[in-house]
Amino acid sequence: MAHGHKFDPKLLERLKDPARLESQNPEAIWSIVGGGELRVVVDVGAGLGFFAIPFSRHMPQGKVIACDISAEMLEHLRGVLASEGVRNVEARQSDEVALPVGDGEADLVFMANLHHEFDHPEQSLAEARRVLRSGGRLAIVDWKPGESPTGPPPHVRIPEATVRDQLEAAGFQDVQSSPILPYHYLLTATRP
Repeated sequence: MAHGHKFDPKLLERLKDPARLESQNPEAIWSIVGGGELRVVVDVGAGLGFFAIPFSRHMPQGKVIACDISAEMLEHLRGVLASEGVRNVEARQSDEVALPVGDGEADLVFMANLHHEFDHPEQSLAEARRVLRSGGRLAIVDWKPGESPTGPPPHVRIPEATVRDQLEAAGFQDVQSSPILPYHYLLTATRP
């Protein structure tokens, strides 16, 4: 039975709101999650590429695999990639608990505004762990509990402490919190 609160692709225009750059600035997030020799970043729930495209600009020798369960979102993303001439982002259809990525292929798995949508968070975290190389990192950005100008209803938001516990139960280590966003938390964790 489904428990997650899924984003409706019919509302995709909301994903183009310029105010997102202020509250979910990809460059500020990259300053925490990027760096080092990242060759493969997997953006789970990539939507229209809000994070995938800016991240790809920091990886001229690497690539971003932008995964989404919505064929409609991926169609829009492919159009954006073509119109902007972005060549190091690959849009791939995925399932919530099955990513089209090989074992240990990723240096970073990035999930934004997604954790509260998961029907099976334990399986989704296990899948992220599968595709990460040893020493690779998982980054989760999701909505803080409470009210905010946009975002899902407060009753579906998952507290940071719950996600931290889920990460540790999934075998991730070195869970860190970076309080840089006004309406979201940012957690990073390492695959041993």
